[in-house]
This record gives sequence, C-alpha cells and structure tokens, in this order.
Amino acid sequence: MNRMLKKSRQLVLALLKVPPEPQPPAGQPESVQIFRAAPNYLRLRLAVWTGSQVLALAGVIFWLSVLNLGRVKWQSERSTAAASAPVLGASTNAGSSVSAPSEGTSSPPAERRSQKRQARTRNEFSVEAARVISELPPWAVPVLLALEFVGFGFFLGQAFVSYTVLRLDYEQRWYMVTDRSLRIRSGVWSVGEMTMSFANLQQVTVTQGPIQRWLGLADLRVESAGGGGGQPGHPRASHSLHVGCFHGVGNASEIRDLILERLRQYRATGLGDPEELSAPGLNFSAPPTPATVAAAREALAAARALRIALESSRSPGGENPGP
Repeated sequence: MNRMLKKSRQLVLALLKVPPEPQPPAGQPESVQIFRAAPNYLRLRLAVWTGSQVLALAGVIFWLSVLNLGRVKWQSERSTAAASAPVLGASTNAGSSVSAPSEGTSSPPAERRSQKRQARTRNEFSVEAARVISELPPWAVPVLLALEFVGFGFFLGQAFVSYTVLRLDYEQRWYMVTDRSLRIRSGVWSVGEMTMSFANLQQVTVTQGPIQRWLGLADLRVESAGGGGGQPGHPRASHSLHVGCFHGVGNASEIRDLILERLRQYRATGLGDPEELSAPGLNFSAPPTPATVAAAREALAAARALRIALESSRSPGGENPGP
C-alpha cells in the first residue's frame, strides 16, 4: 500500500509539474531554518476529508438505491402488465395471504407503524422513479444501469486522487527563515511562493482556534508593507500589506520569537537589503575608471574655484582675507 501511494505521489508531482524544494531566501547560509506543518495538521485535514467523503458516499448510495428501486418496480410493472387478468388476481390474492402477518408473531404497535412508514416512503420513491423511468426510451434503462457503475467508479477514483493531493499539499509546505528574510511555499494544484524581507516587516501574530488548541496547532501570520497606499486606520490600509501565513505549525511561539529576534538584530545593524546593494550603479568594490577620476578632479577644481570666488567677494577690495 505504501509503495503504491509513493508511486502515485510521484506521478501526481510529475503530472502537475510541482517544483522541487525551494531555495532559501536572502541571508547567511548558516542562518537558514526550515519549519514544516505539524502532523496533527494533516490529521485534522484528513478528518475533514473523511467526513466529506462519507457524506458524498451516502448521497451516491441514496440515488443509486432510488434508481435501482425504480428500475425494479418498472420491470415488475411491465411483467405484471404482460400477464393475464385471472393470473394477476390469483397472484394478488396469494401475495396478500402470504404477506399477512400472523397474530401470534405480530410486532409491537410502534414498531409496526415505523415499518409501515418506511415501507410507504420506499414505495413512494420507487413509484416516482418508476414513473420517470417509464417515460424514458427503452435503451435508457441499460444506460442508467451502466451509469450506476460509472458513478461509483468515479467516486472511488476521486477519493483516491483527492487523498493523494491532500497528503502532497501537507508535504509540500515549506517555511524558511534566515537572518534577513523569510519564504513560504505551499500548494499542489496552484503552487504559491512568497518572500518577505525583514526591511518591510510590520507585524507578527499568532492565531489559534479551539480545535487548534486541542491539537496543539497554531497559525503564524506575518505582515509586511506593500506598494499600495493607505494611511493607518484607513479602511483601505489593509490592502497595502502583504500577508504570509505559517499554517498548522506546532511551534508557532518559537517561530515568532525567532523572527522578532532576527528582526531586532537586522534593524540594529542598519544594513540594507542585498538586492539594494547589488543594484546597477552601486558596485563600490570595482576600481574607478580614468573617466571617473577625470570627472572627479574637474568637480574638485570647480569647487575650489567657487570657494575662492566666494571668499574674495566677502573681503574688502576683493582681496583674500587673512588667516
């Protein structure tokens, strides 16, 4: 079973072209820390998935039973209509005599009423389904029978695929933190990746619902300043924030303290982002070119001449002031 699940996961990853493990964001390589969702997060999602599949299976069984009852009653009515009237009367009398319960084995009144209600409900469903089926062309009955098997097979197929995708979604969650930034990767059908720099980080919060508290889970929410406008307190101010979330982690407080500590150290150093230092025109390690040296000398000579002219204009008679 595990071998089949492993092959199915590899097949789904290949078909959906899910990228491999993400690269760490900007920062020192030794500062990289990787966090994953807790096992209870997978158990919680599996519980929700199981409930939805049970409800779906109940609906499939219900409609298949209704179609089957209607088909059986429709076939019974056709067989009865083909028989002669005297035979019909005899079979009816015989059926009534056989189905009549004996006095010695009679059920309690409440149980008999419940059985009658259930039989009446099944009969109403079967009669209505038989009426609908009788209005269909003759070839529709075999098609309905085939659709029953196809529908049940489709349910089994989607259950297997959705279970595989659910496990992959849990396995493909990556939360990376360095001394300068953090990166979040999640998703299988639609892969999303978000990178946030500590230079723009605004707020770090931990949220935890009742079920999450019972399972020892929490969500870590990280907000950073975006490119939109909006003043604090304005209704549209939230639209200028980029929000990332560490879903279903079991050590949210530890991750929060780590991010806040590295954010404090980052701001204490006063360093900019590596992306800013590597921008065009900011390469301070390269030696100056002859043209740059000549331009600098011309600017220095012009500054000296301007200083001498200002000092001459301030002294009487245009002479330079003494020391």
